[in-house]
Amino acid sequence: MSPYIEDIRRGLQQYDLMSLTGSRILITGATGLIGGCLVDILMHCQCQVYALGRNEARARQRFADYWQHERFHFVKGDVTELLPVDIPFDYIIHAASNASPNFFKEKPVEVIKSNIMGGANLMEYGLAHGMKRMLYVSSGEIYGEGSGETFKETDSGYIDCATPRACYPSSKRTAETLCVAYAAEYGADVVIARPCHTYGPHFTESDNRVYAQFIRNVLRGEDIVITGTGQLYRSWIYVVDCALAILLLLVKGECGQAYNVADEQSCVSIRTLAEMTARMAGRRVIMSNHDKSGSAPITHATFCTSKLEALGWQPLCHLEEGLAHTIAALR
Repeated sequence: MSPYIEDIRRGLQQYDLMSLTGSRILITGATGLIGGCLVDILMHCQCQVYALGRNEARARQRFADYWQHERFHFVKGDVTELLPVDIPFDYIIHAASNASPNFFKEKPVEVIKSNIMGGANLMEYGLAHGMKRMLYVSSGEIYGEGSGETFKETDSGYIDCATPRACYPSSKRTAETLCVAYAAEYGADVVIARPCHTYGPHFTESDNRVYAQFIRNVLRGEDIVITGTGQLYRSWIYVVDCALAILLLLVKGECGQAYNVADEQSCVSIRTLAEMTARMAGRRVIMSNHDKSGSAPITHATFCTSKLEALGWQPLCHLEEGLAHTIAALR
């Protein structure tokens, strides 16, 4: 059994998710990093799991262990279009939004549509089919550039909206407002999760976030090359901890509220992350003279998690252990 699956089983002993037993749960973006982990956890919870995605071939590979299972259902579709089913889902988790920087550059319109149009389509569907609750997976990027202080849920920093890169944080912000507007006007029960930078196995082949690049490097027996100074400072969270937090919010979060999802003990610079990853595989970190520091507007992003912790959440794995489990699972 991989460390990843062991972590899921260990996490389910820590949290009471029994109220989800027998529920019909739709997860959008199901083949993504967070969406896939949500499917893995819920398949251990005796739920009817509906995994929505656009790429059936990828889904068949990612969910090969469940494909013929009576509680697993793949739904081929795009959240920017009407759902191709007529099923009364008890819960909807909207996790369909590409968080990889190459998509911000190449497909900014599609990023915006998946958040805003996708959120509206899913909310309308849920309200028409007796949905109990929708959970929207937002992002810590909604806080903008910030001042270097730890972000709390009440904070809101600057975002330069007139740039393609803003497709992600700006549409996440708007989708959050859309959620609370549906709650205020139509009585929708909705809760919002704001994950920080999330890592773990099963990232897609197109994911070019730094952690994925570093892990690919060491698994190929390569050294890690960092362009720029590597001083961008981030909160990180292991995907199992992130998904468990999302499910805890689905069960216990307050309607209309947003919650940071992060590990306060896993805050490091990009360079430190690279050095930690390289050390686990006996490789080196090489600093390049080519400076790409201007590509990421947010230089310091750490998050207060006291609001989430008040619901009983604590991380299973801090950064070094989570990275080790990630690499072991991929090997």
